[in-house]
Amino acid sequence: MLKGCKYGTHRVIEPKGVLPQPAKKIDNNMDVLYDNEILINVQTLNIDSASFTQIEEQAGGNEEKIAEIMKGIVAERGKHQNPVTGSGGMLIGTVEKIGEALEGKTDLKIGDKIATLVSLSLTPLRIDKIKEIRKDIDQVDIEGKAILFESGIYSKIPTDMPEKLVLSALDVAGAPAQVARLVKPGDTVLIIGAGGKSGMLCCYEAKKRAGVTGKVIGLCHSQKSTERLQKLGFCDIVFSANAQSPTEVMNKVAEYTNGQMADITINNVNVPDTEMTSILSTKNTGLVYFFSMATSFTKAALGAEGVGSDVTMIIGNGYTKGHADITLQLLRESEALRNIFTELYA
Repeated sequence: MLKGCKYGTHRVIEPKGVLPQPAKKIDNNMDVLYDNEILINVQTLNIDSASFTQIEEQAGGNEEKIAEIMKGIVAERGKHQNPVTGSGGMLIGTVEKIGEALEGKTDLKIGDKIATLVSLSLTPLRIDKIKEIRKDIDQVDIEGKAILFESGIYSKIPTDMPEKLVLSALDVAGAPAQVARLVKPGDTVLIIGAGGKSGMLCCYEAKKRAGVTGKVIGLCHSQKSTERLQKLGFCDIVFSANAQSPTEVMNKVAEYTNGQMADITINNVNVPDTEMTSILSTKNTGLVYFFSMATSFTKAALGAEGVGSDVTMIIGNGYTKGHADITLQLLRESEALRNIFTELYA
């Protein structure tokens, strides 16, 4: 077997010298397996929400065009990295082959079903056939292959949950795990995009961490998601507003906090131009966590400067130590959370 780099640079075609994620094109030839790679027989792709939203809009909602765009991305890049959003997603599949250099270094064996916890934006992928597109949950069943590099993280699929439920939750596992780390008792927390997958998980975790002395405020886009979140009871206050209207949301948050604003704001939306909504709704000494891949960090940095805000801003890292276990445990401990995820995504 050929020897490979731990981080997958041996698969980079263009430009040479960069890592697979920022590369324009990587090698997705699955006939050659390097000694430190794992070959996966792919079952389902869970496309990043911002990416799928953009693709669906470009295709006008037409499933054949969505499939055509997705195949085109992989044909051009060797991976599913949306050229507009830059984001990818994750996958579920079965281990088909394991490189000889990984023997004794991994707990995986051939036949194990896993969810990759690294982005499709760096994962060598080949799509042979698109079998089904589920637009409502951003999931696509395919026939194809993928490569997991030696540095790639993964989670074995637990047996006590449906696979599609696990995939939906693990796709956004970084967000509630970061909330668990950031939110302290007594904090006022604003969740923007609170009615979505990551939003509901974050609301539940934020309420646990903020406790009875804290306050969790959920901002939803539609009346339907607002009413759904209100019924779940994870938030002290839930309201609907346009997250792309900064002053409208700022005034609402000021009203709900007696002008104190949020200590921490978690941004989970899948649309652009919500940076200033997050910043203006947060105390000058507060913190904003941008989990959304639709975030422009240029707009966030220059926007905060423009309004004289000293807010601390954190880039949404999809990986937090233990994030998969933390997120799956939330579904186990909250029947309400598991039931709504099962209804919506599984």
